[in-house]
Amino acid sequence: MHNPGHRFQAQDRFADGAQYIAGRPAKGTSGHTHAVVDPATGDEVYTYELAGTADVDAAVAAARAAFPGWAGATPGERSDSLHRFAAVLADRAEELARAESLQCGKPLKLTREFDVPGTIDNTAFFAGAARHLQGQAAGEYSGDHTSYVRREPIGVVGSIAPWNYPLQMAAWKILPAVAAGNTIVLKPAELTPLTSLLFAEAATEAGIPDGVINIVTGAGRDAGEHLVGHPDVAMTSFTGSTAVGKRVAEIATATVKRLHLELGGKAPFVVFDDADLEAAVHGAVAGSLINTGQDCTAATRAYVQRPLYEEFVRQAADLMASVRLGDPFAAGTDLGPLISHAQRDRVAGFVDRARGYARVVTGGEIPRELKAGAYYRPTLVADAPQDSEIVQSEIFGPVLVVLPFDSDDEGIRLANDTPYGLAASAWSRDVYRAGRATREIKAGCVWVNDHIPIISEMPHGGYKASGFGKDMSAYSFEEYTQIKHVMFDNTAVARKDWHRTIFGDR
Repeated sequence: MHNPGHRFQAQDRFADGAQYIAGRPAKGTSGHTHAVVDPATGDEVYTYELAGTADVDAAVAAARAAFPGWAGATPGERSDSLHRFAAVLADRAEELARAESLQCGKPLKLTREFDVPGTIDNTAFFAGAARHLQGQAAGEYSGDHTSYVRREPIGVVGSIAPWNYPLQMAAWKILPAVAAGNTIVLKPAELTPLTSLLFAEAATEAGIPDGVINIVTGAGRDAGEHLVGHPDVAMTSFTGSTAVGKRVAEIATATVKRLHLELGGKAPFVVFDDADLEAAVHGAVAGSLINTGQDCTAATRAYVQRPLYEEFVRQAADLMASVRLGDPFAAGTDLGPLISHAQRDRVAGFVDRARGYARVVTGGEIPRELKAGAYYRPTLVADAPQDSEIVQSEIFGPVLVVLPFDSDDEGIRLANDTPYGLAASAWSRDVYRAGRATREIKAGCVWVNDHIPIISEMPHGGYKASGFGKDMSAYSFEEYTQIKHVMFDNTAVARKDWHRTIFGDR
């Protein structure tokens, strides 16, 4: 394995605790401890005290106290702070990459080239977007009045982020909220708090006022539910499974909070018979294996038109078999472990059950040479029925299921035939065919001849059981601002004509 000296030293770095409240680290007060485990080795790398309800109360109070000053700052002032924030993150890029690889098992090439640069870019984007919180321009729509629309921050936002992209999800939650003038309390997953804490520290170093960004690391049933239901939290943003999202919605609805949900996915990958086969095979393998398949937009269901089907299966299996599993910190590693042994065993269960009704073409096993970690070989499953578990359920692992289709109508129908609608892709050289797919596939993002790329300027969010609302882009301000209509009388007339509907005659 890698030299321990090259790893992020979490226990030393966060000796003061896994909470970050009012600009300072702190220990949790729940009385319960939790361990961050390196999934590549099974070793505990950081043990900390979980947040309790008192810590959530303290973080919300800090955010509430900071809100008037931050909301009252000019867009230019908030923009300047976020530009400084992006610069601090760039200076700390290697530390962030190593911490993310340690807690998640991601290969360093993924954290260095995807997670960290994407987060820095997102910060820089919202630094600029903070200056463009515009409403509708003034106009005399009634004839006797001038109207305009203001955008105002909501207040304290309570957000919950998942373990698959801890750094990027912290940024996706925090940045639009604070760019719009809100303050925030973020609860990262207990498994992966390290980069959320580094992110909050960097904000303080950049001069963002204490209390604007707070982190509470606690259990979902305790800290998470208390945060969502807190009376001083005006909005909840949650990214995670659809099942947990339903529980979050129940709690938020009880207190009539603004709610934003980014939930599960089961992305279809539709390959028409005129597609570039080599491009589609490479796109499917990369799109299904990114982050060891622990990505809600990952390519999970490849529908391949029958003339290309058998060759697609053969080439995809060969390419999957060439992927190199190993130490996330070692040069040459393509794929790391899953987040935990429990998640690895869950993925293995899906594949093992599928052997009774489908064909496991490659993979489908735990590599013996890496059994101390939570590794699972890249797996391709073919010929599964459309209504089977492995086609319909979110697996969240390095598994691609490939199914054939005949007509274009059938391919699009099958693509839409799950409860989810987060992302999809269509592969064709025919612009009209591809255009039809983008119109008729029900998903928040449809790529054409590619799968996975995201950019800060474009929105991310789903249809159906994948949730509602948008992360990233200027569209995210729809989630994090109140829209206020302001109307001025222009007539200076005391007795308005409409008053006669209440008293008197014309």
